[in-house]
Amino acid sequence: MGLISAIITAPIAPVRFVEWTARQALDVAEQELHDPVRVRRQLTELAERFDNGELSEEEFDRLEDELLDRLEEAARFQGLRQGY
Repeated sequence: MGLISAIITAPIAPVRFVEWTARQALDVAEQELHDPVRVRRQLTELAERFDNGELSEEEFDRLEDELLDRLEEAARFQGLRQGY
């Protein structure tokens, strides 16, 4: 039965490979997006840019809010991955 299944499903093997590759890329992207260390580093860089006068207060506030939201999401994501 295994040989017959392999022969019948062989034409869709490339599709399965593309699906697996896309899933792997999505997992890596989610890990990077929800990496609290990375988000904290971005917050530090944002503060430095503000201190150097590269950002207005409004821009800084908007970007800081976005990063803080991502940090909260990262905490939830990490909790979900760890089963909490």
